[in-house]
Amino acid sequence: METAPHKRKKIGYIISHVQKSLAFEWIAEGLKKKYDLSFILLNAEGSPLEDFLLANGIKTQRIYYRSKKDFFTAFIKTFFFLIKSRPNVVHAHLLDAQLIGLSAAKFAGIKNRLYTRHNSNFHHVYHRKGILLDRLSNWLATQIVSISYATDFTLTQLEKVKASKIVKIPHGFDMEIFENISAERKMAIMKKWGIEDSKPIIGVIARHIEWKGIQFIIPAFKKFLNDHPSATLVLANATGPYHKTILMLLESIPRDRFVLIPFEEDIAALYSFFDLYVHTPIDPLCEAFGQTYIEALAAGVPSIFTMSGIANEFIEHEKNALVVPFKNSNAIYQSLLRLWADVSLREKLISYGRHDVISKFELPSMLAALNKIYE
Repeated sequence: METAPHKRKKIGYIISHVQKSLAFEWIAEGLKKKYDLSFILLNAEGSPLEDFLLANGIKTQRIYYRSKKDFFTAFIKTFFFLIKSRPNVVHAHLLDAQLIGLSAAKFAGIKNRLYTRHNSNFHHVYHRKGILLDRLSNWLATQIVSISYATDFTLTQLEKVKASKIVKIPHGFDMEIFENISAERKMAIMKKWGIEDSKPIIGVIARHIEWKGIQFIIPAFKKFLNDHPSATLVLANATGPYHKTILMLLESIPRDRFVLIPFEEDIAALYSFFDLYVHTPIDPLCEAFGQTYIEALAAGVPSIFTMSGIANEFIEHEKNALVVPFKNSNAIYQSLLRLWADVSLREKLISYGRHDVISKFELPSMLAALNKIYE
């Protein structure tokens, strides 16, 4: 008598406004053999993520969603998709997906409803009406994935979510993508964006948002340029609501000494030609996680940081990075000078930085934690 095949548990991901994401590609690849995966993408058009999922044989439904005006239609379509597919678990990512996906899942009678908290105290500081939406997400979810101490604090202290409802799962990374970057890939990026092979190249990968602290990096670079006239500042992910202010600050920098990159898909190759890296959010909670902390160290770039998001949990001054105070251009400038002048310090930060991120944030650990909550 033949044994009936084991029925795989169905996991439904719902994601909003994501075009390209290595993180979701890694999750899809890591979980597709064990689970019957499906993805709802709330987007106005196709995306590299959608192309990746379809190419890998993962059930994917794009539902047209551009703004809150499309909320009701997207909710109805999501509801009927869930009724038809009947996932055992719905896992939502990002605010619109949380509100649409978790509410549709609740109406569809799906008992296991998760969301990953990707924002920390942003609404509490900048958009207080949004606190209600965060609280609604907290209520709709049966479990919340917290990615750092910053999101732990926001959920438990600011929004009074019971600790029993929260599970801590930091992001995981496929560290191998940052290794063995070919000279051809590196040169292709530099040619594409017109970056001269001059030293040092100082990298910043952060959207142009006030709390990212780029406004403190530019004056520091301006002073550094007096000491090192061949230096180049590369600002990637150079879009966002603070963009005009950033452009005004850049007017004091010679045009041939900075490069703006709106978006680059080959993120590992982008990091590979940075000589130094700077990421300076303006307070401990504004960065919910800060993937760039991990990426820069995994790529072996000596870095200067402020302590926000996940940095609070593993960055150590003069061990794996240089730490500067918040909102302090002079401290950034002094750290740039020191780091570029001290080869042995750079080598030490590279060695410990790579060791620490590999030991704490490898992809298998995150996948194992997701498996545990899905089961």
